[in-house]
Amino acid sequence: MTHTPRLPDVPEKPSLAGLEEKWSRRWDESGVYRFDRSRTRDQVFSIDTPPPTVSGSLHVGHVFSYTHTDTVARYQRMRGREVFYPMGWDDNGLPTERRVQNFFGVRCDPALPYDPSFEPAAKPGKEQVPVSRRNFIELCERLTVTDEKVFEELWQRLGLSVDWSMTYQTIGSAARATSQRAFLRNLARGEAYLAEAPTLWDVTFRTAVAQAELEDRERPGAFHRLLFTRPDGGRLEIGTTRPELLPACVALVAHPDDPRYRELFGSTVRTPLFGVEVPVLAHRLADPEKGTGLAMVCTFGDTTDVVWWRELRLDTRAVLGRHGRFAAEPPAGLESAQARTAYGRLAGTTVHTGRERIVAMLRESGELVGEPRQISHAVKFYEKGDKPLEIVTTRQWYLRNGGRDERLRGELLDRGAELTWHPAHMKVRYDNWVGGLNGDWLVSRQRFFGVPIPVWYPLDADGNPCYERPLTPPESALPIDPSTDAPEGFSPEQRDRPGGFTGDPDVMDTWATSSLTPQIAARWGIDEDLFERVFPMDLRPQAHEIIRTWLFSSVVRAHSEHGVLPWRHAGISGWILDPDRKKMSKSVGNVVTPADLLVQHGSDAVRYWAASGRPGTDTAFDVGQMKVGRRLAVKVLNAGRFVLSLGAAEARAEITEPLDAAMLAELAATVEAATEAFEAFDYARALERAEQFFWHFCDDYVELVKPRAYGERGDAAADSARAALAAALSVQLRLFAPFLPFATEEVWSWWQEGSVHRAEWPRAEELHRIAGPADRAVLATAAEAIAGVRKAKSEARLPMRTDVGRAVITGPRPALDRLALVQGDIRAAGRIAEVETVLGEDPKLAVAVSF
Repeated sequence: MTHTPRLPDVPEKPSLAGLEEKWSRRWDESGVYRFDRSRTRDQVFSIDTPPPTVSGSLHVGHVFSYTHTDTVARYQRMRGREVFYPMGWDDNGLPTERRVQNFFGVRCDPALPYDPSFEPAAKPGKEQVPVSRRNFIELCERLTVTDEKVFEELWQRLGLSVDWSMTYQTIGSAARATSQRAFLRNLARGEAYLAEAPTLWDVTFRTAVAQAELEDRERPGAFHRLLFTRPDGGRLEIGTTRPELLPACVALVAHPDDPRYRELFGSTVRTPLFGVEVPVLAHRLADPEKGTGLAMVCTFGDTTDVVWWRELRLDTRAVLGRHGRFAAEPPAGLESAQARTAYGRLAGTTVHTGRERIVAMLRESGELVGEPRQISHAVKFYEKGDKPLEIVTTRQWYLRNGGRDERLRGELLDRGAELTWHPAHMKVRYDNWVGGLNGDWLVSRQRFFGVPIPVWYPLDADGNPCYERPLTPPESALPIDPSTDAPEGFSPEQRDRPGGFTGDPDVMDTWATSSLTPQIAARWGIDEDLFERVFPMDLRPQAHEIIRTWLFSSVVRAHSEHGVLPWRHAGISGWILDPDRKKMSKSVGNVVTPADLLVQHGSDAVRYWAASGRPGTDTAFDVGQMKVGRRLAVKVLNAGRFVLSLGAAEARAEITEPLDAAMLAELAATVEAATEAFEAFDYARALERAEQFFWHFCDDYVELVKPRAYGERGDAAADSARAALAAALSVQLRLFAPFLPFATEEVWSWWQEGSVHRAEWPRAEELHRIAGPADRAVLATAAEAIAGVRKAKSEARLPMRTDVGRAVITGPRPALDRLALVQGDIRAAGRIAEVETVLGEDPKLAVAVSF
C-alpha cells in the first residue's frame, strides 16, 4: 500500500450533509488539484476544458457532461499523471451582448463618443439607451464577472477538480492577444483573406453568419406560379416561394437534359412586372421534378442561387440591404420607367411587406397563375436568430478550411482519422461535415463585444480604404483595437482622414477565438514553458452537436499553425433528454437548473446519475437514478464506519481464510475491469463494475464474514477478516473517488493521511500480493449458499437471526469443494448448527433448511 493509515476518527452517525461545503473549502485551501508545472510533458495529462457561455445560467446538461470530464481528470491524477485542468469562460459574442442589452437597458451605437462617467439606470426603461462601443464593452465585462462567480460556485459544489488559479476568459487580454496573433499568422501565410461576396446575413443582429452556425427550421410558406414572356410572345411558367425577389432575377435555369426547355437555352425572356430581359440557361442543379422544372435565379434567394450566380457568371442585381429591407434605389438593370415604377412600390419595405405588394401587383397584371399554394418547407436560420437569413453582398474575412481546397480538405480528413474518438462512431460526423463543406470559414462579425480584427486600411487621397493593403501591428503590441489604436507610422488625428487610415470595424466570430482554447489555456506565445508542458493536449471533451464547429475549427487552427492535432483524444458527450425523450433546450423551455438538484440530492448523487451516462449516448434526466446514487454514497459512509469500527485500520495480519482471499481476488478483477474502462475513457463502465462489486461486498461478503470479524472463530481468523476488510475499503474508496468525491474523501479522512484524490489508483497486483493464491469462485459459491439460507428463512417468515438446525446443500463437486473451504463462515453467518453437502448435477446450489 502507498498510503499511510492512522488511528480512525469515525463519527457516530456519518452523514452527507455539509460535505460539499467542507471538502470544497479544504481542497481549495490545500491546493490538492493545483497543477505542478515542474512535471514534464510525458508526466502530464492536459484537458481542453469547454469554456461555458456565461451569458445565461448553467443547466443540468452542463452538469452531465462536465462530470464526465471530471471523472477522467480524477482518474488520471490518481494514476500518477499531473493533470492540467483549467476552466475558461466563454464571454464574448452575441449571447453576452443580448444579455447586457436586456440587463442594463442599453444598445451599442459605435458613432457615439466614450462617456467615462456613464452609469446605466438602476431600473432600465422600455427604450434602450444608446451608448458608445467602449461603454458597451465595459458593461459586458462588468456583467460577465458577476456571472462567472456564480458559475464557479456551482462548479465547486459539484466537485470539479479544476485548478481555479488557471482560469481564463475568451475576451480577456491574453485570449485577445492569442486570437489576434493566430489571425495575423493566418494572414501572413495566405490562409486568411478579405473578399466581397454573397454572405448569409442575420437582419436582426446585422451580422454575417458562417455555414457552421446555420440550422434548418420548418416554416410555413407559399408556392407562387409566375409567368415570364418569351421572345415570340408565349409564356413560361415558373414556381417560386420568394416572388418578392423578382426584381433581383438575373436568369432562368433548367436541367440540361430537360427536353421541355432545351430549345430555349441561350435565349432570353422578360420578367413579369419589370420587363427585364434575362437569359435561359442550363445547370445540373435544376430539378426537373420540382415545379415546372424551370427555376428563377435571384441575387440572392438561397445558397443555390449563389452557386448558379458564380458558376454561370451572372449579373448581380441585389435588392435587400443589411437591415433586411428593400434598397431605396433599384439595382442596375431596372432602367425602364415600367421597372422603376414597379420597384418604387417595394423600396424601403420589409421582406414580408414586399412579398405582399408584389403578389398583389402580379395579380393585377395577370402574371400570377392561380392563387399561391400553402406549403411547409425548411428555411435557414442563424442558430441564435429569430428571422430567416437573407443573402447580401458584403466584404468579410475568411479562413481557408478546405471548403474550396481539395488538398487541404484531404489533410483535415486525415487529421480526423489520426484523432482517437470516444465513442469511435462519432468520427463519421466529422467526416461528413468536412466532406460537405462548400466554402471557406467566414470569421468576421459585425458586432461589438468580441476580439477585434487586428488590421487597419490606408486611405487614398479621396478617403477610400485600400482593402488590398491592410496594415498590421507587430505581435509585441497585441492585443490591439483598431477602433481606438493607431497603426505604426500614423497619428490618431489621421483616423478616417484622406491619406490617413481607418480601422477594421468588425470582430471575430466567437468560434475564431474558441477554436484556440488549447493555445489560450496553455498561454501560447505568452508562457512558452507552460505551453511546452501541456500542448498538444490529451483530451478534448465536448458535445456531439458542435463537432462541426468547435472541434473542427480547433483542428483547422492547430493544423495551420502547429502542424499537429490540438489533442490526442476526443471525448464526446450526448444530450440530456426530458421524460418525453426530447432534448433539453433553453429555447424549448424544458431544461432543469442544477442548483436545487445538488442541494436536494447531494453532489455525489447527481454525479452518479451523470457518470452513468455512456460516452456519446443521449441520456434521460432521471431523479430516480440520483436517489440510487445518494443511497450508494450513504452506503459508502456506513460501510466505512462498520469496517473501521472493527479495528480494521490497525489490522496487520496475513490473509489466511479462503473467503477473504477470494473476495480480494474478485476485487482485483474489478480493479482490472475499471482500469481498462477508464483507459478507454468509458467512465460509465468503470462505475458500473465498481458498483457491482460494492453491493456484492456489502450484501454478501460483509454478512458472511461479520461473525468471524467480531472474533467468534478466534483471533487469527478475525485478524484475517479485518485485514481483508481494510484492504477492500481502501481500494473501493479509490475506485469510487472519481465519481463520489465527497463521500470517499470523508471516509478516507477518518483513517488515512492526505487526500484520496491524490492517492494511487488501485492496482490488481497489490491485492494479489495481499491475498496470495485464491479462487474467486469461492466468494460466489458462499454467497449462493447463504442466499439460499436467507430465502428459506424469508419464505418461512422468520427473522434472519433465527437459528437453523440443519442445512442440506446440493450441488456439483467443484461447488461442494469450494463450500468446504468456507463452511465455517456459512454456518456462522446463517446461524446453522449442521451443514450437510450432497452431490448433484444441477450447476446451481439447492439449499434445504430445517429449523
